[in-house]
Amino acid sequence: MTVVTPVLVLDASVGVKWLRDEVGSVEARALLERHSTGEIQLVAPVIFIHEVLDVARRLYGVDAAAGLGKRLSKDEIIIVGLDAGLTDSTLQMCRDLGCTFYDAAAPALARRLDATLVSADRAAHGCYEGVSLLG
Repeated sequence: MTVVTPVLVLDASVGVKWLRDEVGSVEARALLERHSTGEIQLVAPVIFIHEVLDVARRLYGVDAAAGLGKRLSKDEIIIVGLDAGLTDSTLQMCRDLGCTFYDAAAPALARRLDATLVSADRAAHGCYEGVSLLG
């Protein structure tokens, strides 16, 4: 029997929760733990790295952001870059959700992978069917 590991696509709002103690932070950090044990597979669009590392840089400095970048690489979160198809899907998601390209990237990837979107951004993703909202 083949066991399928659930795939969760992260919006950058989840990664930002790793950096602060606020509503949803415990849930966000638990996802990392579940990922490290192989219970789930975390996937994120490439913009996730840009956004989360920039928040880490603003809050804690460049060295802390570099450390977080290394940790994310070590944790083997799958980072998916843009291709023409995902760009088109992301633009369509902008229309569907009425949000920015940045905010549409994770739901577009989740749809492509038939995976669950995890977000802490209720305004951008609250109407996305099947979203798991933190906080």
